[in-house]
Amino acid sequence: MTGTFKITTDLEICDLALLIEDTMIIADLHLGYEQYLNKKGFMLPSFQFKKIIDRINKIKELSGAKNIIINGDLKHEFGKVTYQENKELKGLLDYLEENFKEITLIKGNHDPIIPYISHLKNFKISDSMKFQDHLITHGHFIPEKIETQTIIIGHEHPCVGLRSGERIEKIKCYLKGPFRGRELVVMPSFNFVTEGSDILHEAIISPFLKETRLSQFRVYAVENFKVFDFRTVEDITKIMEQQVTRGWR
Repeated sequence: MTGTFKITTDLEICDLALLIEDTMIIADLHLGYEQYLNKKGFMLPSFQFKKIIDRINKIKELSGAKNIIINGDLKHEFGKVTYQENKELKGLLDYLEENFKEITLIKGNHDPIIPYISHLKNFKISDSMKFQDHLITHGHFIPEKIETQTIIIGHEHPCVGLRSGERIEKIKCYLKGPFRGRELVVMPSFNFVTEGSDILHEAIISPFLKETRLSQFRVYAVENFKVFDFRTVEDITKIMEQQVTRGWR
């Protein structure tokens, strides 16, 4: 399906963003990630920033969103602000101020110094927030009190790896399933350097998901504004096992 895709009564997927009425939620931008990889020996040009702005623009045009919440990991480096991060942070925040009425930043595990960055002094920053009947928190820790029926997290960067011959094609995805009698929704990253962590083949990292039966979670894959309902993790695993048994690899 192209466009928006409703996964609860008041929560819609629009590409890599979630929508609650006129508010857009995105997570895990990791600004400056290319520079970080360059220092590790992986030579990448700085291309992500323009893609992030372009994608936010497209989602805004399609959804009509007037407000935005960034659910953690706005930047990549933990304890410092690199030249690339500083430049991109200023550019992104200038853009957001010009295009959205309200801007909220949720702190992620990569954001310990976010409150001390001068560009961000005029923005609302919190560890988590209640928005209608949704708790929006990054996902690297579980808050002591959860008073909402729905929890929205990032942090995991979920994608699903589908085998095609000897290759595994990764597609970003949302996850939705039960957590302590509530509904947990896990967002894909708004990062264009990597697809994320393959939920079928890699270990999970969020303490939220470590408490759940991941096999029960519904998988909504997203690619270029198209949403694909892949049913549950258990369903996908069974199909892949059947392919191996029948020699379809």
